[in-house]
Amino acid sequence: MSDPEPSSPADPPLPLTSPRTPLQLSFPFLREGSRVWERERKPPQPGELPSPLPTKRTRTYSATVRAKSGPVFKGVCKNFSRSQGHGFIRPSRGGEDIFVHISDIEGEYVPMEGDEVTYKVCPIPPKNQKIQAVEVVITHLNPGTKHETWSGQIISS
Repeated sequence: MSDPEPSSPADPPLPLTSPRTPLQLSFPFLREGSRVWERERKPPQPGELPSPLPTKRTRTYSATVRAKSGPVFKGVCKNFSRSQGHGFIRPSRGGEDIFVHISDIEGEYVPMEGDEVTYKVCPIPPKNQKIQAVEVVITHLNPGTKHETWSGQIISS
């Protein structure tokens, strides 16, 4: 018995595919956190923030415990961008401005320039050379400015 259609040895084998969707993988798989992904990124420019930033969700348990047990500092909101999700606090004791992520702000108001805040600090990985503000609470709204709640309501102070 012979095959009705003999295949020639020069025909390349067909790739395996799923009947529903084609499967297209490349090796090494490009995913965030892989070394290939990191090599293809542009090197950080001076003044850029490290990425990924530790948010309340991604911070380790030990870093959270250390931050909670630390002292409370006072400062003034230098700037905050709700659309970008971060801002900076000018410490009342002086020194370098401190980064604050949107997930670390407690309370119902979006911080505005000039608002007085209290905060605790936590180191920013991987080198832990810089710090970021955590558990940020607005203690005094800057008078004469319009403040927005997280739900979008505008309130004049």
